[in-house]
Amino acid sequence: MILAAAIGMLAAGAAQAQARVEKNITLPLAMEAAAAAVASRTAGNYAVTATVVDRAGQIRAQLRADNAGPHTNDTSRRKAYMSATMRVNSGTIAENVAKNPGAAGVAQITDFIMLAGGVPIKVGNETIGAIGVGGAPGGNLDEACASAGIDKIKDRLN
Repeated sequence: MILAAAIGMLAAGAAQAQARVEKNITLPLAMEAAAAAVASRTAGNYAVTATVVDRAGQIRAQLRADNAGPHTNDTSRRKAYMSATMRVNSGTIAENVAKNPGAAGVAQITDFIMLAGGVPIKVGNETIGAIGVGGAPGGNLDEACASAGIDKIKDRLN
């Protein structure tokens, strides 16, 4: 009797379940943001790589400026990945880990890097991706570059 009631409740719940709809960064927007980010630093006379990832941290676009160091590919990707999956700027995460020894384990998560330069791409409060930049002479400059990439597409994020 109890088993029959439980099965009935599960069946009723399953009948009402619906697929979840999630927003994600599109390829054209990812490419445009990456290009704008790289261009913003080329004008600043240093070479960077910009990587845009989707909401799950998977690469959608990556552009490496002429003369950008080969290490900037991985650095920018890891900044973007961390920012997308944690849904906050990578520099904020790095600062919080530095201030809180109890959070030091975060730095051990695969593909995380404790450097500024990753910024989430949001529609309202929902993170739909992130952009990470590496190669500028300082994380604050990488972050400014990432923000320039988002600024280029922000009017079309909806």
